[in-house]
Amino acid sequence: MPVAVYVLGLSVFALGTSEFMLSGLLQPLARDMGVSIPQAGLLVSAFAIGMVVGAPLLAAATLRLPRRTTLIALLGVFGLGQVAGALAPTYAVLFASRVVSALACAGFWAVGAAVAVSLVPPTSRARAMAVMVGGLSIANIAGVPAGALLGQHAGWRAAFWAVAALSVLGLVGVAALVPRTEVPTGEDRPRLRAELRIYRDPQVWLALATTALNAAAVFSLFSYLAPLLTDVAGLAESWVPTVLALFGVGALIGTALGGRIADARPFGTMYGGIAATAAVLALLALAARHAVPAVGLSLLLGVAAFTTAPALNARMFNVAGAAPTLAGATTTSAFNIGNTLGPWLGGLVIGAGWGYPAVAWTSAALAAAAIGTTALASRLHRRTEAATTSQAPTATSQAPAAASPAPAAVPVR
Repeated sequence: MPVAVYVLGLSVFALGTSEFMLSGLLQPLARDMGVSIPQAGLLVSAFAIGMVVGAPLLAAATLRLPRRTTLIALLGVFGLGQVAGALAPTYAVLFASRVVSALACAGFWAVGAAVAVSLVPPTSRARAMAVMVGGLSIANIAGVPAGALLGQHAGWRAAFWAVAALSVLGLVGVAALVPRTEVPTGEDRPRLRAELRIYRDPQVWLALATTALNAAAVFSLFSYLAPLLTDVAGLAESWVPTVLALFGVGALIGTALGGRIADARPFGTMYGGIAATAAVLALLALAARHAVPAVGLSLLLGVAAFTTAPALNARMFNVAGAAPTLAGATTTSAFNIGNTLGPWLGGLVIGAGWGYPAVAWTSAALAAAAIGTTALASRLHRRTEAATTSQAPTATSQAPAAASPAPAAVPVR
């Protein structure tokens, strides 16, 4: 695996820490800003909305720009967004800083994913994406719990300063180790209109729907995991960073597992991972009032949910290979559509007075819907393959006729 792919994964560590660290900061942040837990949870959705909008827009806007230069610029804007969040005097300013940071994060994911898959052969795409998603997993293991600890001992603003410093490290790494690429010219230059044609393919929309539903299933619960652990399972708030770290360990295990098997068995990986996610979420809903099962299931949720991530990413690049930048942007948008929908639905459930265990049931239902879209995609894939296979004999039978004007080219014994 090229070292540049690992550098991109390291940068994703900073991005992922910022995106998900609020799950461990909701309670101190809500107290400091004078807002409710569901309102604080909307900051997760704010970041996700910025990702949804920013990924395709920035992918289109930077289509003909040098990719390394684009990655450096986006990391710079992201770091400034973290500084603005650390200094935010009001909830509204913090909300706006999250959206700006998310726009830069979305652009980095879209362009970075295209760079990663361009550096490896098609048969290693899932492994390359597993490295990038691995940065997200490590963010959950180290970055998110560290953010929660900083929030408890130095204030939640310290977590934003720490991520700003991480973004500087990522920027230096990209500048030093990601290869410089020239913008294609002439007939090879990227054309937005041509790349937009991928959206005519129903498989692209099915891949988008599956990714969005799977993300919604996971982050509907994950966004409210800290209050579920403290208010329902009865754990002390000091345990939250440890459980978040366990989720991250599970995510890293799942990413490594998915990266190894997804290239050979993409649909099997998606079926198995999403079904396991649904099962873990249902068990968590049933066992939420018991601390030990809740902690163990948090670990298993990370494993199950992130096993599918390399397969979902690689699937989008496989069905939209003619438009790699928009494929990366579409995957990013799909993931964050789910990350927007999930916390919003979870907030509605909590606001209705149904309690945190009901959020887990909602998440399990979303995972079941993702299994349905995977089944539709698999069925359409088999039909397409069957149609291609049935046309092959026709093409073969026409070959002698095409060759008949040149009999001398056929050896005679």
